[in-house]
Amino acid sequence: MKNEIFDIFDERMNRIGTASRSETHARGLWHKTFQCWIVARGPQGPSVLFQKRHPDKDTNPNLYDITCAGHLLAGETVEDGVRELEEELGVRASFADLIPIGVMPVEMEGAQWIDREFYHTFLYACDQPLDSYAMQPDEVVGLVRIDAAEASRLFAGQTGEVEAIGVETGKDGLPSPVRRLLRVRDFVPHGTAYYNRVLDAVLRHFL
Repeated sequence: MKNEIFDIFDERMNRIGTASRSETHARGLWHKTFQCWIVARGPQGPSVLFQKRHPDKDTNPNLYDITCAGHLLAGETVEDGVRELEEELGVRASFADLIPIGVMPVEMEGAQWIDREFYHTFLYACDQPLDSYAMQPDEVVGLVRIDAAEASRLFAGQTGEVEAIGVETGKDGLPSPVRRLLRVRDFVPHGTAYYNRVLDAVLRHFL
């Protein structure tokens, strides 16, 4: 994975060349990613799915994150990113079925990496049970559902925690039910502006 090659961009999203994944993150080079939030509809309103990242991930291990996301490799288009749904979750979806909600520049920094990404962000409606998703073993170790309105209040600072209900992969490799109370610190730090924009779009499209 460290040898993957990305197209890299300036801050205005003009392509300026290519770089390896490791160089991109070490130097904080701008690159593109595909982000898709799965939304489940219900009588109480929509809920959003968060994945729990594998503990061996090079960035933000064990935190809760966008339902499905991935880097676009050199030469790939945003439409190619739909493959991530099948790779990470076993969901076969058409790009035409996704709801685009914009391109969002996001910067994050860790002890040994700087991540600057242009998030090409989409919503996808899917109501299948959580234990029926085929989570990619080396990427995703859990999948939880959170009420969109409650999540919005969390990232707006109006509540301190939210209830998350879902599944996590056990030592036997099988999904087991879980119920968690999560705080902002339990999520990948994409920034409250990003989360609020996504959740506003969820509530706008699915209420």
